[in-house]
Amino acid sequence: MTTRALASMAVIGLLAATALPTRCLAQQHNNQLPRYSVIDLGTLPGGTYSLAGGLSNAGWVEGFSTLDNDTALHAVLWRHDGPIDLGTMGGTSSDSGWRPNNWGDAGGGSDTATSDPMGEDFCGHGTNLICLPFLWRHNTGKMTPLPTLGGNNAWAAGVNDQDEVAGVSENTIAEPTCPPAQPGQTPQIFQWKPVHWSNGRIHALPTFRKDPVGEALAINASGDIVGWSGDCVNVRHALLWRNGKAIDLGNLGGKFNNEALDINSWGQVVGFSDVPQDATGHAFLWQWGFMIDLGTLPGDVGSSGDGINNWGQVVGGSYDADENSRAFLWQDGVMTDLNTLIPADSPLYLLEATGTINDAGEIAGQAVQLSTGEIHAFLLIPRYDKAIGDATNATLAVGAPRPHVTIPENVRQSLRRARIARFKGLQMGKP
Repeated sequence: MTTRALASMAVIGLLAATALPTRCLAQQHNNQLPRYSVIDLGTLPGGTYSLAGGLSNAGWVEGFSTLDNDTALHAVLWRHDGPIDLGTMGGTSSDSGWRPNNWGDAGGGSDTATSDPMGEDFCGHGTNLICLPFLWRHNTGKMTPLPTLGGNNAWAAGVNDQDEVAGVSENTIAEPTCPPAQPGQTPQIFQWKPVHWSNGRIHALPTFRKDPVGEALAINASGDIVGWSGDCVNVRHALLWRNGKAIDLGNLGGKFNNEALDINSWGQVVGFSDVPQDATGHAFLWQWGFMIDLGTLPGDVGSSGDGINNWGQVVGGSYDADENSRAFLWQDGVMTDLNTLIPADSPLYLLEATGTINDAGEIAGQAVQLSTGEIHAFLLIPRYDKAIGDATNATLAVGAPRPHVTIPENVRQSLRRARIARFKGLQMGKP
């Protein structure tokens, strides 16, 4: 802006644009902070690790779990009667973890029984097997493989109620920005592009400007899609695809690690973006052309906005300088530690709301089981009454202190990967 008047008008416009949608939604929604009952979703038999990565309005929770003494990883759906093992497409492992739809259909990626001819490990399972995208339909109980852009590998993410799927697929073009594999690592040879599938057919989405790679992650009921584009090393642009056009959502001052993770039916988008100097990133809310920095919980240095519902409530994780994380709820301009909204004697400490929030206010994510140190998926059920179960109102008071938990290094590393980039499939929270 070149004049004080223009600058003032821009500020007024920003305030109006950022405040109005959330206020309009809040008028129809109880803006009191709820208290939550906590459900430990557990793991598949023999596993010690699980993550909730998506949650539908119908209560389907999508994610993955280890099993068989942690020797394999399988995609999972949870709803009411425990985990449903989605299996694989011939290989040892599969995973899943963006929003399923309200019919219980879910997307993900699965190892096949065929070795990748280039030695890639696209699914990230350490198997070097070809990784194929799938749509798992609840009414059949089966995985349906989805096509690729001609490459060997692809991965599916969020699914809407029309069974449109967002995701990522390799093509057959070698990508020069991919660095040579270091000892103990597997190479990435080919480009991967953002895509969506409709009626079983794959459609490539454009990246921003000349970015060679990208990924589509979440899709809403209108077919709007969010994700990112960049190069083989750096996530550069948080993107919204609308009517086939890639729209750069901007950033919070940093050049890298700008990624959109979820979108609601109103077109509000959340994710994370580096702040100036790229030392750390913050959760953001983008709405009506403006990106808002949601900040962090007190004492923390970074955060990630993982999910948003149609009331404008945002959930995610906030972390300190040592990358110990806490799940948060952002509502009415205030970020609150979710650990202060659950019973003080809960056996779980909530690390990150990786599984988003639905319109009923239910929240899914990942927590540490305090007695064992195991990492389990969780589901929170909001209660607006004075007590939950046997817990007293005093126990559930907002702001009730719970000591910070130092989380295991392997979990810090996996959450770090989630915050930096969800390259080539989920890559979030794998042990």
